[in-house]
Amino acid sequence: MSTATHRSPLTDWTFLVPVVALFALVLSWGRDLPGPLVALVALCLAGAVLAAVHHAEVVALRVGEPFGSLVLAVAVTVIEVALIVTLMADGGDKTASLARDTVFAAVMITCNGIVGLSLLVGALRNRVAVFNAEGSGAALATVATLATLSLVLPTFTTSKPGPEFSSPQLAFAAVASLALYGLFIAVQTVCHRDYFLPVATESTPAGAAEEHAEPPTTRATLASLALLFVALVAVVGDAKSVSPTIEKGVADAGLPQAVVGVIIALLVLLPETLAAVRAARRDRVQTSLNLGYGSAIASIGLTIPAIALASVWLEGPLLLGLGPTHMVLLALTVVVGALTIVPGRATLLQGGVHLVILAAYLFLAVSP
Repeated sequence: MSTATHRSPLTDWTFLVPVVALFALVLSWGRDLPGPLVALVALCLAGAVLAAVHHAEVVALRVGEPFGSLVLAVAVTVIEVALIVTLMADGGDKTASLARDTVFAAVMITCNGIVGLSLLVGALRNRVAVFNAEGSGAALATVATLATLSLVLPTFTTSKPGPEFSSPQLAFAAVASLALYGLFIAVQTVCHRDYFLPVATESTPAGAAEEHAEPPTTRATLASLALLFVALVAVVGDAKSVSPTIEKGVADAGLPQAVVGVIIALLVLLPETLAAVRAARRDRVQTSLNLGYGSAIASIGLTIPAIALASVWLEGPLLLGLGPTHMVLLALTVVVGALTIVPGRATLLQGGVHLVILAAYLFLAVSP
């Protein structure tokens, strides 16, 4: 009880930082910022990331797993989708591939970056990272299906020229994505919830974390949920505010425009990455995998229906199909992910392999 009481005062940094970051967003939105103000907004962005992780952990402690990781993954994705739709509405033909680039960047970062870091941290702690193969395997299968239906098939369909879906095809992809996402949530939270719970290890018996950490009060949980939303809005909004500076830096460096999307995706996914690494340090690798794969599923399962709906009034083409290089990286990610998940145990090697795939994606984004 004392922990929850300590976190509630208005002078606590976990309250002040999201509010300040949101205030910085309001003042900076739509304005050209000089260098010092960009640095200040970036500092607010970093603080909002840390605050978001803190409040997500408070909510997770109250509702338990896998609901805790689900709250953070869905919250980030909903705000990210709103940002994508807003940018596409304002950008015209320049943003025709924005949804594809953002979703694919999220898939690569979550399935290789978050998963790889989590396995690496878990293996460094106990030599072998242990997780539930049934739950993680189901999540990876859902990611692979969603990514193939939404990002690979448009390259090969013939109803429209270019890597685009026709209107009926886009409608089918949207309904299928939403249905798969809903089915996965039902399985994760109701039908087979035990498949997504942390696995007991010698150093952390089942339920040990819950026994030693007193759940926060309902009032403290609701306050943290509200502040989590504020922090995530600030994270995404501040990332958008600094994006013109990032775009200018990328252009001045002679790098492809797609690098901007990768940088923004990295910033937006920072809260989930930090939360996953902290969970892995506590021997809760399954929670980390829930965050990684759950974020990838939410990114595709919510973005594609939202974009399909928005395309009714958005002008210009909607490019969803991946190029050959990205399809190879996606296939490699799925194959390596399956080989990693099936045993239910992973060493440093598997974590390193996933991180190398992410490094290859980032390198090829800079030097295609």
